[in-house]
Amino acid sequence: MKENSRRRTLLSVLEEQAIAIPNELERAFRAHHALVFRAAYRITGNAVDAEDVLQTVFLRLLRRGRDADPLENYESYLRRSAINAALDVIRSRQVNQTVPLPEDSSGLMPTENARSDVSDLRLALSRAMAQLKPRSAEIFALRFIGGLSNREIAQALGISQVLVAVIVHRARQQLRTELRPYFARNPGERS
Repeated sequence: MKENSRRRTLLSVLEEQAIAIPNELERAFRAHHALVFRAAYRITGNAVDAEDVLQTVFLRLLRRGRDADPLENYESYLRRSAINAALDVIRSRQVNQTVPLPEDSSGLMPTENARSDVSDLRLALSRAMAQLKPRSAEIFALRFIGGLSNREIAQALGISQVLVAVIVHRARQQLRTELRPYFARNPGERS
């Protein structure tokens, strides 16, 4: 039964007409695919997931249709799309799997365990970012992962720099709280 289904699927793929990719999309892909991959990789920490995000972002762009308004800034649009799609990947993973976090420490210095296993910390950061509101996660990622200034983010999103600063501050506070178990109290720090 599975073999017949597999053959039908293969035949339908072979018989399907080739998808015509518009020249504008091809130029955008050639110019910006590395940017999208890097943005996704920085958030997911995984090349396979970053490739999936890359594909998702450009498929969404392809599906926009000819009636959609033209994009003024491909780079900004694609960076934001990559960040949002990468956060979606993290959120979907989080629904399927949970890991209890240790309940000690409240400072800002990494514990020995956190130093020895940076991948756990990266995973914890990804999960903590997934807990942020979508707009906060996007702005945080643009600021600290994408390296944009508050002014650049404000311009890209059409909001004020003050609002960007407030959202960044609140996101940092929330992430600090979420990641507290991964840090030990700094001996020189006061309570």
